[in-house]
Amino acid sequence: MAKLYMVATPIGNLEDISLRAIRTLKEADVIACEDTRHTLKLLNHLEVKKPLIACHSHEEEKGVARILALLEEGKNVAFCSDAGTPGLSDPGIMAAQQARMAGFDVVPVPGPSAFATLVSASGIYHKSLLFEGFLSVKPGKRRARLKELMARNEAFLVYESPYRIVKLLSDMADIDAERNLCIGREMTKLHEEFIISTASAARDLLASRSTIKGEFAILVSGAKKE
Repeated sequence: MAKLYMVATPIGNLEDISLRAIRTLKEADVIACEDTRHTLKLLNHLEVKKPLIACHSHEEEKGVARILALLEEGKNVAFCSDAGTPGLSDPGIMAAQQARMAGFDVVPVPGPSAFATLVSASGIYHKSLLFEGFLSVKPGKRRARLKELMARNEAFLVYESPYRIVKLLSDMADIDAERNLCIGREMTKLHEEFIISTASAARDLLASRSTIKGEFAILVSGAKKE
């Protein structure tokens, strides 16, 4: 029976792809991806030539239907998001769910993720950790959820774009200016940067920059027990 492989791909440095991931991409009959143009760059680097189908987040149902049809034809499908691990703030959950419900095996091919990368390098102690991913772009909802998260004793991790990172840090600083956090920017890439600071100091640092580039991951320490 055909299988669906969930393949983690580099978040920046192409050398981070695993030998197993390369073999899986070479052996799959078809590769499903979040953005065919993005994945094609990786495949060209690896000298892998395979048919590609798109599975965009905004029309995931259509992409999943095509994946299921291929599996029904007996073709093995490798699923890649643009970067990192499928299903971790990226498309992939629906494909895995529907393939399992249809009786097909779903095989994880683990590897890079911004989540694991930041946790490993942060130096922030945590007994438990909550992964939140991207917060709401609506200011009211974002602040309300941040208040809930920052009231907890466990650490939490969020993602943010360069366009909203200062707003996010400002909201955090308004709630607890001295909360410790670690920010990862452009992780594994040429301009990789880690900022270990308080919420207010990190806000001031980034707000002082004329331009802000790159994707951000932020690991925030838990509230101190009283």
